[in-house]
Amino acid sequence: MPDQEQTRPAEDRTPPESERTPVPQTPLPAPEPVEQESASAPRSPEVEELEDRWRRALADLDNLRKRYARELPREREAERAKAAAAFLPVVDNLELALAHAGADDHGAIVSGVRAVRDQAVEVLRNLGYPRYEETGVPFHPEQHEVVSVVDEPDTPAGTVVQVLRPGYGEPGRQLRPAAVAVSRKQE
Repeated sequence: MPDQEQTRPAEDRTPPESERTPVPQTPLPAPEPVEQESASAPRSPEVEELEDRWRRALADLDNLRKRYARELPREREAERAKAAAAFLPVVDNLELALAHAGADDHGAIVSGVRAVRDQAVEVLRNLGYPRYEETGVPFHPEQHEVVSVVDEPDTPAGTVVQVLRPGYGEPGRQLRPAAVAVSRKQE
């Protein structure tokens, strides 16, 4: 089949009105189950065309799967490199803080390390994982992990009274939940 015929739409390949065979008006008998067609049985051009289109669709799907399998590791590596590059300034600033660790002014070292921590928290926020460490909010199992229960007479039961380890992310998309102490029900 020439290339021009393969690229034409299906509606262009229908025979003109004068070449079409008339459709019988009598009811057709119910089709009998076909056990298996022999390889030598002649097939209509429509069946051959449909089989050709089906094979091409399968080949396209197979090519798409192979391309996706090739591109997936590259995409993962690119995303890992992007996240790691976002943390490089944090590492650089930690090295600067360690270089100044011998200084006599411990307050400057503490404030420098605090600034580096804030920078790391900002990087996580920019990657889509904001920090949360709120107290006085109701306990939510998808955001919090209870590590202790305390008696707090002035707070309602199930309220976060202390955050022991901050959480990162949003409900349904977290790096980790916040480890919290929750008030217990007063008896």
